[in-house]
Amino acid sequence: MAVPKRKMSRSNTRHRRAQWKVSAVATVACPQCKSPKLPHGACTVCGTYNGRQVLSV
Repeated sequence: MAVPKRKMSRSNTRHRRAQWKVSAVATVACPQCKSPKLPHGACTVCGTYNGRQVLSV
């Protein structure tokens, strides 16, 4: 197994960690009420999924 030969400096460590970024959550418009919702999930506003009522709101 590969082992580092030298200690990585704080500058290099932080420079590497700076590339880890969080991406924005993807949303789609609900076909019933047009509010933003997560894809492949029930709408939290009107409670519909795939054209039918699945949640009582």
